[in-house]
Amino acid sequence: MRPYCKLSVFVLTLVGHQLCTADDAKARDKALAGAEERLKAIYEKREFAPAIFPGKWLADSSGYLMLESATPGAEPEVVKYDAADGKRTVVIGADKLVEPGKKARLFVQRVTQTPVDHKFCLDTRTGQWLFDVKSGELQKLPKEAPQPATAGGFSPQADDIVFRRGRNLAVVEIATGKVTPLTNDDDRGELDNYDTNWSPDGRRIAYVQSDSSKVRRRAVIQPTDPSYPEVRYDRFARVGTPIPSLRVGVVDRKGGDTRWVKLPADPGTFYIQNVSWAGNSKELLIEMQSRSRDHRKFLLANIETGEVATAYEETDPAWVDASYAANAGLEWIRSGKEFVLLSERGGWRQAYLISRDGKRRTLLTKDKSDIIARGPVDEAGGWFYFSASPKNATQRYMYRIKLDGTSEPERVTPADQPGTHTYVFSPDRKWAFHTYSTFDKPPVIDLVRLSDHKSMRVLEANEEVRKRATPLIPKPTEFLQLDIGGGVVMDAWMIKPKDFDEKKKYPLFVFIYGEPHGQTVLDDWAGGQNHSMFHRMIADLGYLVVSMDGRGTPAPKGAAWRRAVYGSLGPLSTEEQAAGVKELGRMRSYVDTSRVGIWGWSGGGSNTLNAMFRKPDVYQVGIAVAPKPRPELYNAWFQEIFMRTPDVNPEGYRKAAAINYAEGLKGDLLIVHGTGETNTHLQITESLVDRLIELGKRFDYMAYPNRDHGLREGKGTAVHLRMLMTRYLLDHLPPGPR
Repeated sequence: MRPYCKLSVFVLTLVGHQLCTADDAKARDKALAGAEERLKAIYEKREFAPAIFPGKWLADSSGYLMLESATPGAEPEVVKYDAADGKRTVVIGADKLVEPGKKARLFVQRVTQTPVDHKFCLDTRTGQWLFDVKSGELQKLPKEAPQPATAGGFSPQADDIVFRRGRNLAVVEIATGKVTPLTNDDDRGELDNYDTNWSPDGRRIAYVQSDSSKVRRRAVIQPTDPSYPEVRYDRFARVGTPIPSLRVGVVDRKGGDTRWVKLPADPGTFYIQNVSWAGNSKELLIEMQSRSRDHRKFLLANIETGEVATAYEETDPAWVDASYAANAGLEWIRSGKEFVLLSERGGWRQAYLISRDGKRRTLLTKDKSDIIARGPVDEAGGWFYFSASPKNATQRYMYRIKLDGTSEPERVTPADQPGTHTYVFSPDRKWAFHTYSTFDKPPVIDLVRLSDHKSMRVLEANEEVRKRATPLIPKPTEFLQLDIGGGVVMDAWMIKPKDFDEKKKYPLFVFIYGEPHGQTVLDDWAGGQNHSMFHRMIADLGYLVVSMDGRGTPAPKGAAWRRAVYGSLGPLSTEEQAAGVKELGRMRSYVDTSRVGIWGWSGGGSNTLNAMFRKPDVYQVGIAVAPKPRPELYNAWFQEIFMRTPDVNPEGYRKAAAINYAEGLKGDLLIVHGTGETNTHLQITESLVDRLIELGKRFDYMAYPNRDHGLREGKGTAVHLRMLMTRYLLDHLPPGPR
């Protein structure tokens, strides 16, 4: 790295290649030492990571369960808090948590309610136990039971547990420990059981079988003997290559032959998004999506007759819906006659009430605005709850609307609490654990009564996090809207240095993601991909740190906004981010557009490369972490949604690939990658490294051994990576005002 000399503590300026003075070097070392201390507080001590509320709603909604110790250091016991008045009751006292026939105490680490109200699964240091509150009986779960056991693994009567054994499914009977194999598919690739589902009567289990035998395998070096490392082979479905073949089956809890649903598509041409029992124990609701996600249909499959009918289907020239979390968990209402579905068929993500036979479709949310994510249905009260923010795409609020479609949406979240709100509803929809935060304020969790949003009590105030963070946030983060023309207005946030002087000019450091998987400009404590405290540290070194969400990001601004990138991820984001930098410089006189850096991770790493290669006159420094410079080598599941395959869209892939524009590099570029990548494989980035070498370009490259996509493995990795980035920034993009 080239040495630079400073003009003040955090101000470095390039003077040819002359060496810095001893005072300059000392000041720089002091700044880096302070940065390292901050980073250790963030990533190792986790001083700014908010606590989450561990309470679990009881099935009868009367209150919630907690694990608490009666005295400091004592064994935890299971207690209940009433929702209405907060009364504390011991459900399973420490005196009852004794292994039968022994004196040894059971130290409970986790409690899960089973489908039966009075039975709880206790995860302890000596195994898992089933506790019956009514009888007081404590029964150890068989060793074959999955660890930890989940509520969904238990049968509705909590007498059996379904689990995965190798590539197969089996059921273990809790009372006897008897194991009944359900499938025998060891020769059929892999079995996915993430959505296994007990029928309501507990007689059957639905599951998805995934046959990956046609999916190509890739060699992965295992870090064993340095001289003779072992090789592991993993299945990887690359763009344009075979994907797993899926089918849906139902098997009796006592074993026997699987009944396969006759799906209306050829194997290997579709994905299955959701499988659930359709309000009874005879029919399944199956959501199928075409390989390119431009077509989806909801099927009703009668297990006893074999009949399969289409309850609903839709298509879109780009994709039907890439936001799977928004529509998760379909819920049947009115005795299984209808369900609520989110669809973007009208240009906005709206809620529809669909009849069981698909003949009636009622639009519930008629406004031209997006639902961000579905909430639950309160059938007794006649409400459908959902998350939305019609006027500010950076925030999140809870709304509800009448199920008969006759009312306007009603905001549940108080109007005087701008920011981000999330809710965990009680089963009867009368109460909720409510979490509220902003970009500058850590989350506060309270229990609210939903009828009037009255706060009954604070459950987690995160006071310690607040006390540590407040001195580091002397000025509110500025949220902006950048009008870059053509009707495009981008949301942005900006963090300023603690000693900011608006009469001077500061360098700009841009944080980018810019792809359909997520937003970075969110008014919540996570700050968009959890980098906010790192960015505050960078700002205090003398930078303006900014992030902008352009078209193609999943902001609640309509389907056209999100689908604007269809055909090629990269070019549009590159143009709009550069336009955003210029507009920011026009709006704010203190932005020094002659000193601009950019960084991003994964898709943001790819966009960083595109920025450095395609807009070399805008950006002087780039840091690309775990990028994918060749999208044609990425996974089919993600890339084909937005770009199809190179066979049908060769020009889109050519324009999206940063490697094809590497000759444009002029500034300073740092590429960071983990050699143990299972997502954006190292070899994809190495092909870019080879290309840059071929072009004679100067760049820097750091490979972290055996780290995966998140670069979390290994002691000290998180801090080391951020220090690497910090030093690179200081050395190549002079900080501080001019």
